[in-house]
Amino acid sequence: MCEFTQVHLKNHGYRRDIHVAIKIVKSVGRYREAARSEIQVLEHLNTLDPGSTFRCVQMLEWFEHHGHVCIVFELLGLSTYDFIKENSFLPFPIELIRKMAYQISQSINFLHHNKLTHTDLKPENILFVESDYVVKYNSKMRRDERTLKNTDIKVVDFGSATYDNEHHSTLVSTRHYRAPEVILALGWSQPCDVWSIGCILIEYYLGFTVFQTHDSKEHLAMMERILGPLPVHMIKKSRKRYFHKNQLDWDEHSSAGRYVRRRCKPLKEFMHCHDKDHENLFDLIRRMLEYDPAKRITLDEALKHPFFDPLTEKELS
Repeated sequence: MCEFTQVHLKNHGYRRDIHVAIKIVKSVGRYREAARSEIQVLEHLNTLDPGSTFRCVQMLEWFEHHGHVCIVFELLGLSTYDFIKENSFLPFPIELIRKMAYQISQSINFLHHNKLTHTDLKPENILFVESDYVVKYNSKMRRDERTLKNTDIKVVDFGSATYDNEHHSTLVSTRHYRAPEVILALGWSQPCDVWSIGCILIEYYLGFTVFQTHDSKEHLAMMERILGPLPVHMIKKSRKRYFHKNQLDWDEHSSAGRYVRRRCKPLKEFMHCHDKDHENLFDLIRRMLEYDPAKRITLDEALKHPFFDPLTEKELS
């Protein structure tokens, strides 16, 4: 759908040449439509927050070239997924997760207050402003680890962002970060972003996604293994044929069942240790991974969670 490249931006009101990223969208109807939608959202966000206080990527301009929509962005660093990948899928330290989690929550809360849902939050869509790093040897783990020089992030890819008063597609979010209400076709709104953030945070903590599947029923089985049974009222409301007698129709002894049992375990068992920081992080994740979107923690509430208490005033601003 797109690619990013570096060019020099000239004669567009800038005093000097700057390096930028250009998202080039294929000249295909549905891609062009998504690009036009993204441009409208980005123009709105740039108007609301010209200084990018809330860490949404800044669009500098856009144009068409031979039918391709080209969107010009500020140049950023690696995505958080690519950084983990290039660091041998080592998890981020908890201090960095705290800073990133606060920034992500603050950014998406800004969208939510402006009647927007991102709908496609994932580590690939969270980019570091700069991804320069230093290599340090971890004597305890006996390995080299990359440590970021700058922990600032920005949220990108608003092609699927949806306003409250717009049509809501039945299926949103990339599979591993998809909320249960979306899988069960119960309708969705801002809480589906909060679920995605919870999935992102545990991936930062572990170095891998816990919902590694491409099948909806298997996905629900993974959720139940990690988070406990789905609420009966959500099962009854769903028209999806994943259930029998208000329980997930799932064979734990099948090959898929063994895969889920081997890969998944109750959420708390993923904790590396049980000090206050880790307990607070997992409490926040558990509240974000609340099945019922009406009971799921809001980002206004999340930003006041004790996990963020150690942040300095500068980091909270």
